[in-house]
Amino acid sequence: MTDIHIHESSASSSSSPPRVKTPPKTKAFPVPFFYSPSDDGTDENLLILLHGLGDTHIPFSKLGMQLKLPQTAVLALRASEQVPFLYEESYQWYQSFDDLGEMIERPNPTVGIDLLSKVVDYLVKECKWPPNRIHFFGFAQGGSMASEFGVHWWRQQLQSTKVLPASGDSMSTPPVLSALGSIISISGPLLSYPTLSTLCPTPVLVVHRPPPAEPSLPAGSLTAFKKAYHSVSQVKLSAKGAGMPSSKEEWEPIMRFWSEKLGRRQVEGLYEVISGLST
Repeated sequence: MTDIHIHESSASSSSSPPRVKTPPKTKAFPVPFFYSPSDDGTDENLLILLHGLGDTHIPFSKLGMQLKLPQTAVLALRASEQVPFLYEESYQWYQSFDDLGEMIERPNPTVGIDLLSKVVDYLVKECKWPPNRIHFFGFAQGGSMASEFGVHWWRQQLQSTKVLPASGDSMSTPPVLSALGSIISISGPLLSYPTLSTLCPTPVLVVHRPPPAEPSLPAGSLTAFKKAYHSVSQVKLSAKGAGMPSSKEEWEPIMRFWSEKLGRRQVEGLYEVISGLST
């Protein structure tokens, strides 16, 4: 005789992160931002959008809403640094120009990394977002910022295993290292050439146009990414275009990447039906 066993899906376990996350408070972040929960009522992923040099978060907040990714909330951040010599709303993630108005060849991204560290720390601790459900999308300088922060976050994870107190219990559970969910950089190279004892497992998609399109990646950019990240894919767009992906065909590989990397939560209240032979 066959027995039918019905039990609640494990997705509704009390140990799971909350299905609807706490929205970030305005005073919690040092910069303006736009946040929207997922349209379908399940905040399983958070997509953080970072604008390029000389822009603000407003166009990227509109982009985040248009994407309508399933089970994905969006957070568009504005950079903290005003671009010098300009009077309109124009921001940068780190100092990009010298006193003469010339582009700095080797900029220091520390200011942007510190900002993102505060933001992600708040999102994890106060809003209950698991790090592996936090995904980044950045354009040009914003892409560089996302990639540099991914390296910084992973380096901190590795460092945390070296400062643990010594224990005589050889059976103690090793710490769980938590990388970020994914990173998409649109024409944004890494600014540094990191050396890591263990490559960061966060999957990275680098989308770029070949020269003479602007912006385009400097030579050797993919090599630098592969010195930091275990999984690096690239998509080459048409050299005839400029800036962000601008057609359905150019967005298709990005959407496919997200379809593979974004998490999925089984809807709460569903039940699994398991059949088995009685004994």
